[in-house]
Amino acid sequence: MWKYTFERIVLVFITIFIILSLTYILMKLLPVSKPVGLVPAQIAFYDKQVALGYMVKYTDFIPTDQLTADTIKVVSTNPAHTYYYNYLPIMSQYFSWITNIFTKWDWGTSTAIKPNASVMSIIGERLPYSVKINIWATLIDIPIGFGLGIWAAVKKNKPTDTVISTLIMIFISIPSFVLVSFMILVFAYGTGNVSLATWPADSAPLSSRVMGYFIPVATLAAGSIAGFTRYTRAELTEVMSNDFMLLARTKGLTKSQAIVRHALRNSGVVLFPMVIGEFISVLGGSMILEQLYAIPGIGSLFVTALGQKDYNVVMVDMAMYTAIGLFANLFVDLSYGWIDPRIRMGAKK
Repeated sequence: MWKYTFERIVLVFITIFIILSLTYILMKLLPVSKPVGLVPAQIAFYDKQVALGYMVKYTDFIPTDQLTADTIKVVSTNPAHTYYYNYLPIMSQYFSWITNIFTKWDWGTSTAIKPNASVMSIIGERLPYSVKINIWATLIDIPIGFGLGIWAAVKKNKPTDTVISTLIMIFISIPSFVLVSFMILVFAYGTGNVSLATWPADSAPLSSRVMGYFIPVATLAAGSIAGFTRYTRAELTEVMSNDFMLLARTKGLTKSQAIVRHALRNSGVVLFPMVIGEFISVLGGSMILEQLYAIPGIGSLFVTALGQKDYNVVMVDMAMYTAIGLFANLFVDLSYGWIDPRIRMGAKK
């Protein structure tokens, strides 16, 4: 098991390296926009690119026949203008990028979101917001989803099961951006409590922050609750029809005892890994929700950075999502052996 875990961790890092390398090269093929700001800020940005190994700087006069479409001229107050060659060959920039990450942990600077600021500092400011709403949504949808799934399985083919199954299909079918718009319309403007429709400031009172979290957390939790309920009902219904459940009942266990001690435990091999999978799906779904609800998280940052061609921010944001997704899948695979001791990943036959 330890050998298998080590091999999978190494494979995760190799996968991250390949994905980010291909993404970086493809990003460099996209059109590049000039950094925003005044001339001193632009020169500071270009000088940083030169230091990172992405550009070449010329302070002397360049003959006109040597100027190309890739040459950037920065007009300054000095008699001699400053020229930057944009850019070095892509692979040369790629090796400089890799070297800067492994030696300095420098992922570059922002060109538009926060000019000349380190992209890691920008991610550090935005990450807590995404983590908070995703954790709150997960803490809500797990007990409610499992509870409704167990209830529907116990009441199989009865009116309760029919109502729960219908609601499940409705919430699974509704996209998150439609649901959040509907909730803002009903709970915020419909009730006259407009504060529900805005993201609260960090300095706002506790009551205002709770109200501001209500709609985005409820929207994220709704889809996950439906997913947990559907899978829990399906898996528990199948397990409850097995012969060992009949044996448990004949040995004197009540229906509740048989479900808790045997049915849920056998269903755990399928249901527990869903928790990690649903957390990843919630994290991906919050990207659209953050943009619509103006939440300053890494999801809305990713969309904004793409729109403003701030590719360094895009790279770090993508690295975050890639690493979280791959390590979550690894944890799911390893959890099978923890839930059911009979399962041993990587064991010899």
